[in-house]
Parts: sequence; C-alpha cells; structure tokens
Amino acid sequence: MSADTIPVAKKEKKEKKDKKDKKKRTIDDVTDGKEETKEEKKARKAAKKAKKEAAISSNTAASTPAEATSTPAVPSLDAALASQSESDAFLATHSITLKPTPYRLLLSLASLPINPSFAPYLASYTSPTPIQAASWPRLFAGDDVIGIAETGSGKTLTFGLPGLQLLTTLPKSIPAAKGKGKGNTNPIQLLVLAPTRELALQTYDTVSALGKHVGIDAVCLFGGMSRDEQVRQVRQKDVRVVVGTPGRILDLANSGDVDFSNVKYLVLDEADRMLDQGFENDIRKIIGFCPSKEQGRQTVMFSATWPESVRRLASTFLTKPVHITVGSDELTANKRITQVVEVFENTREKEGRLLGHLRDFFKTFPKSSLVPARILVFALYKKEATRLEQTIKRAGYKVAGLHGDLGQDARIRALNSLKDGSVNVLVATDVAARGLDIPSVQLVINVTFPLTTEDYVHRIGRTGRAGLSGKAITFYTGEAHEKSLAGEFKRVLRDAGVEIPEALAQMSGTIKKKEHGSYGAFYKDTSDAPAAKKIRFD
Repeated sequence: MSADTIPVAKKEKKEKKDKKDKKKRTIDDVTDGKEETKEEKKARKAAKKAKKEAAISSNTAASTPAEATSTPAVPSLDAALASQSESDAFLATHSITLKPTPYRLLLSLASLPINPSFAPYLASYTSPTPIQAASWPRLFAGDDVIGIAETGSGKTLTFGLPGLQLLTTLPKSIPAAKGKGKGNTNPIQLLVLAPTRELALQTYDTVSALGKHVGIDAVCLFGGMSRDEQVRQVRQKDVRVVVGTPGRILDLANSGDVDFSNVKYLVLDEADRMLDQGFENDIRKIIGFCPSKEQGRQTVMFSATWPESVRRLASTFLTKPVHITVGSDELTANKRITQVVEVFENTREKEGRLLGHLRDFFKTFPKSSLVPARILVFALYKKEATRLEQTIKRAGYKVAGLHGDLGQDARIRALNSLKDGSVNVLVATDVAARGLDIPSVQLVINVTFPLTTEDYVHRIGRTGRAGLSGKAITFYTGEAHEKSLAGEFKRVLRDAGVEIPEALAQMSGTIKKKEHGSYGAFYKDTSDAPAAKKIRFD
C-alpha cells in the first residue's frame, strides 16, 4: 500500500461524516432543537418518498409521449330522447313492455349520444328498431338491461353500440396484473358470450366492423380452432373486446391466458339457448372472473324467451335491471312468416315434394332481383342432411351443407357461400337453427320436424327477419317424436293465425308420460296447452 493512500481515505471518511452532521443539523433546525417524534419522522419519510415518486413520474412523462385522453364532444342523452307522448305511442304500436316503469325512448339516429366516428357505420340505417329504441336509453345511461325479443330484431347493434361507446371513454391500456393475462397490458373491457360458434362469429363481425371506427379491435374465441393462435390474437395491440362461446372462454380464463378482471360491459346473448345447452355453470364461473357491479360492471342479457332458468340467472348477476319485452316472452312464431304445413302418410314422398317446392320457387323468383335466392332446408340428423344435399345437387341446384360432422372452416365456407350467392340452398341440422344471421332468407323447408316446438319456431325464424316477410313449409307425419308434439304444434299455429290442415287437426294432442305395471299409461291432453316448454332433468 502506498504512503499517500491513507490520508486520501481519511479525507473521504471525514467528508462523509461532515455530510451526516449537516443532515442531522437540518433535522434539528426543522424540529427547533426538539427530539423528532415517531409521527414527525413518519411524515418526513412519506414526504421524501412522494417527492422522489413525483420526480420519477416527471422524468417518465418527459421521455414518453402522453396518450391522448380528449375525446370528441358527445351529444347529451337527454337531448336525444323523444317526448314521453311520442314514446308511449311507439310502445303501443310495437307491443313493447317496459318494467319497472315507462321512460322516454330513442326514436332517431340523428343525435345519438355517441362518438361522431361511429357515424359512417350508421349511415345506411334509417331509424332504430323497436328493441334498439327501447334499450339504448338505459344502456347509454349505464343500467343493467334484460331484453326479450325475436331473432333478427337488431340485437347485436343494440348492445354493441353502447358497449363500444363506453370503451371510448376508458383508458386504452393498464399495467398488467401480476399473474393475470401473462403480460397483456391492453385490458379486455367488453365480453360477449354466445351459445354457438356461428352466432359468436356473426356477433364478432358486427362488433369488429363497428369498433374499427374508433380504433378498438375484437377477437372471437371458440373451440375447434387453434387455442394458441387465439391467445396470440388476444394479446395484439388495441384488442379490448372478446366475443366467444362459454367453453373456450372459461378454458382461457382458468389458465390465465386471458384476463377478464377489467371487463366493464358484459353481454349474455341468447341466454335461454346457452342454458338449454347446459352452459349455466360455465357462465357463472366466467362471471366470477369479471368485476362485480359494485366494481363498475354493466351487464346486458338478451333472450328470445323468459323461462325460470333465465330468471334465476338474471336475479343473480344483474342489479336492478330494466326489463324490456318486444311482443311476448312466451314462445310464439313470427306473424310475418307464412306457414304451410303438409301432412304425409308415406315419408318416401318427402323428397319428391321437396324438389317440387324448389322448382316452384325458382320459377317465380325474379331474375332481376338484387338479392340472391336463399333457401334453408332443415333435416333432423346429419345423415339425413347429407342425403338431402346430394339429392338437391343431383337435381341441378347449387347447394351446400351445414351440420356437426363438418369442421369449423367448412361450416364458415358453407354459410358464406349462401350469403354471397355462390349457392342458393343450404341443408342444415339444428346446429344452424338459431342465432344465425343470414340476411333475406326467402324460404325455409322443414323436411323433418325438430325434436321440440321451440326448435321449430327458431328454424322458421331464419326467414321473415328485420321486418321482412318470409315463408316456411313444414312436412309432418305424426310418427315417432312428432306424435307427442302435435298438440303444442297446433297451439303455435293457432297463435300465429295459421289454418291447421284437417289431417293435423285430427291428430291426438296427447303426450304419453309414464307407464306403470299395474295402472297402465297416463296421458296429458295438450290441445290447449298454454305454451311450449322444454322438459329439463336437473
């Protein structure tokens, strides 16, 4: 060690001691020579920490461009509402029931309380549909809403527009929560649950197209496609909306691949169908991953019917909801649909009659029509659907199939081919009977009656949508499961004002329930059954 090292070290040691003494004197000056109490010491340290954090924040702001928080001016909701007298007249005209009390409706698109960037998307619309006019005032106000309305009534835009408008007012990114989302910093703030892949994809198409006008992206999550690819899509920039089926959503929530703890707007679409398919427990678990109402979650539920199972779910997860019913909450057929029932004694005659109806339709279909011919043919089983598809193809018609044996890509191609006019006839099983948004279907043919009258109503509901008229032809034999449905089927026809064929009218409206070894069989007369109900075994 050199001789002059020691003095240098002593000098540094002395300078440190002087700084320490100076710091102590400063504290003594602040406390006027008195001993610093624990509270004063704690306050001094807190002030020092706050000063340090402020300096860090200032430096960060200087080095990182601030995210724009200003949004275009949005018209006030109150100014957009119609008068109470106009609203009452609209409610009466469209048979709309509001609970608990009536309120003013949104009857014009001219001054909606939305970001002006949405205007180009709405340019092709003339006025709100009944469910939109009744739902938007409460959805834009942030209330929970239950909507009961027929399919094809504009429900996707009903919940999609207020949900995306809400997102335009929320932060675009947040720090990733530890252990949640695995590093994803763009929060999922809008979640839509749908019962089928097809309905989820259609909802995604609408929400995605709408969101692009305000820089908000969406993803669609469902089974049958690459899980890893879907996770990758969720983590892309600007993805704040997820639409999907309960099974895949719950899978990704359980694994932590997608974080739903920031959902501010939750939609349960076709709630009755999801419960019918056994998704109730999945839905409850998914909602458990979302914030509560007290934490700022708005919940929207749409359903075609209002059974007890849907009521239980609504009472659990919705807070003081506004209940909107367009028409009836019982199972009824759309009265804009012309229903024709043909009764067969010989089932082998069905295929010939099917081809005859196709010939008659195309003979009268205007060649100058801007909308392509679209016909849905429903079968009960996959093998039957495949056979009918081949029969129709051999007859020279452009046809595609849609059933459970097809992969997801094939199902999407089949749907798109009917939409774009590549084919004119789609043969489907009940996988396509509900929730599908195929515009301007002119004719539905039920070659085999479905297993429930609920499915019948939803099958024929593919036509006569969005205020248009349509036609449904149903082949009926009264054999097998059809025999027990005759009474309910006749009630649905009567309620829609349809003339019941004599052969169907003569069929017994009884359901064989249970046969006892000693007392025989018991029957229930359903000729005047109040409403079609599906039997559930819990």
